[in-house]
Amino acid sequence: MRISALAMTLALVAGSAHAEPPKPDFKALVTPSVLNDIRGWIDTEIVRLSVSSQNNRLHKLEQAKIDALDKQWRAEREADDKPLIAATLSNPLSNYLIRMQGRSVGLYVEIFVMDQNGLNVGQSSVTSDFWQGDEDKFQKTFDVGSDAVFVDEPEWDEDNKIWRGQVSFTINDENKTNKLGAVTVELNITELQRRTGYGS
Repeated sequence: MRISALAMTLALVAGSAHAEPPKPDFKALVTPSVLNDIRGWIDTEIVRLSVSSQNNRLHKLEQAKIDALDKQWRAEREADDKPLIAATLSNPLSNYLIRMQGRSVGLYVEIFVMDQNGLNVGQSSVTSDFWQGDEDKFQKTFDVGSDAVFVDEPEWDEDNKIWRGQVSFTINDENKTNKLGAVTVELNITELQRRTGYGS
């Protein structure tokens, strides 16, 4: 049975509406203004105190202890009992990050703050792992220096039909003299493009 030309055209149009759009220039979109907006609510007392407190509590952990915590986190994601996840998601910093994500009205997809070990201190949602110390988001920020910023490659989110990308940078103390940890903010790049008009 032949498909009419009209039906074929409609099928092509419908398919293109859901096709992956061109990859955005995420680094160009992360302007000083975008970074300053994020730093404005990260460079706050609740963030610094929360990271400092965990640094003081855990100090510099041995890798075996870090791996054990990360393993516990991954196991809890599939379990009914989630003491480590629950404690992290219910702490004041996580509540603050959840509010910041909500206030962005769709711009921030996920936010998480790490300590000097690369372990999560607070987050706006449940991450796949607890330790970020083996990833670029930590190694290219905290391990590099106090002013380090890392803009990762954008990824296409097929489920939500949006481009997403992560921006990470080092968190310092109030005097900007000591590194405390790092933060990763995942942005809805499609929404960022809409708001800025860049690339549209």
